[in-house]
Amino acid sequence: MSAQEGSWGGLLSGVNLARSIALAGGVALHAINIYIATTVLPSVVKEIGGLELYAWNTTLFVVASILGSALTARLLAAAGSRGAYAVATAIFIVGSLVCALAPSMPVMLLGRALQGLGGGFLFALCYAMIYSVFDQRLWPMAMALISGMWGVATLLGPAVGGVFAQMDAWRAAFGSLVPMTLVYVALVWLVLPARAQDATASGGRLPLAQLLLLTLAVLAVSVGSMSPDPWWNIAGVAVAAMSTLLLVRREFASETRLFPKHALRLDSPLLALYLTIGLLVVGMTSETFVPYFLQVLHAQTPLVSGYLAALMAAGWTVSEIWSSGWKHEGIRRAIAGGPVLVLAGMVALAFSAPLHSQGDGTVLAFICLGLALVGFGIGLGWPHLLTRILQVAPSGDQDTAATSITTVQLFATALGSALAGMLANLGGLNVPGGIEGTSRAAWWLFAVLAVAPLMAVCAAARVAAALKKDEGAA
Repeated sequence: MSAQEGSWGGLLSGVNLARSIALAGGVALHAINIYIATTVLPSVVKEIGGLELYAWNTTLFVVASILGSALTARLLAAAGSRGAYAVATAIFIVGSLVCALAPSMPVMLLGRALQGLGGGFLFALCYAMIYSVFDQRLWPMAMALISGMWGVATLLGPAVGGVFAQMDAWRAAFGSLVPMTLVYVALVWLVLPARAQDATASGGRLPLAQLLLLTLAVLAVSVGSMSPDPWWNIAGVAVAAMSTLLLVRREFASETRLFPKHALRLDSPLLALYLTIGLLVVGMTSETFVPYFLQVLHAQTPLVSGYLAALMAAGWTVSEIWSSGWKHEGIRRAIAGGPVLVLAGMVALAFSAPLHSQGDGTVLAFICLGLALVGFGIGLGWPHLLTRILQVAPSGDQDTAATSITTVQLFATALGSALAGMLANLGGLNVPGGIEGTSRAAWWLFAVLAVAPLMAVCAAARVAAALKKDEGAA
């Protein structure tokens, strides 16, 4: 093994370069689709109606993505890597065509669900393939590259969607995904092995009960968050909490699992890892309302506010690439220090975003600092957290461990987004609305969601301590 193998040069040269492009491309395709759809949906509603179902475009997409992610290990075992990618891209293409041809919002929702299912497969497949096509020394860099595609998508997706929306051609926006996907699957077929090396057998029965409980948890919070009545909000959270507890109980009792064996035990190193990444993602979902706050309270244009909100994704990408090559003590500091930076960013946003500054440069500077800190803190330890999941997973459970990364990330995204909507509504975004309601909503959103990175500080400290112990034993 050459010294270069543990570096970016080792990842981005020779056959590894082609494989890196193939894996990163799947996440990029999934992420760009999300931002394109978000940008053109107002145009969709103007033509085919369905404003009352607007939010369900995101809800059904995310739920279907979670299901696709959770089923990826089984798909890999049944179809091999090339076959799995063929199935995933076929579903994604059909979903894109349904969206492009949709005559009504219910048909659009069907297309979005199919896009979510296919995209969930693509998202999870990219992580699942890392440990089988790359040497372990390249895993942190590969994780950083793949996760960094979200930052790229944040810049490209709204721009592409905006061009089509400006041309009043939203159907072409969805249609353009079809040739892109065909080119992508051709690349995958050329550069990836037919069946992943060292892939474990993950066939057998599906964890249907866990999948239903996971779906119920997401839908409960999503439905509850749409109501202005706080009692419906509370009921949604209660149902989600009960569903999650039942899911954990089922994982202990069942032979068919969503997560690696014993992963959810209190003393499991995997539990601390899942909690850390999940809580960090929940903190980042506050970005959903950042463009609105910037436009209403800080006199920014839609274009400027959209790109200022992208500072979170930019910070994430920069810190991931910067820290991905760190070793030993550097890794432990990145994992333990990341949540602290996220917490600092959320506190800065809680005190600056609610101000009615109307473009004051000092306030905007603090907002930009807060956004960048949140993203930078998440990305700092992210590639090492994901790599650690693969390293500590029980032998024979690595396929499940790899796909569980996206299951946890998507689950946290769905719950966090729903909670963000709930907090904004409870804070007064709609009633009383206006400057006063928006200011209160901003305060409640960032102040309450700051609890997530605060809890992540404790979970990350446990991860870092376990890593130090393992290095000492070695």
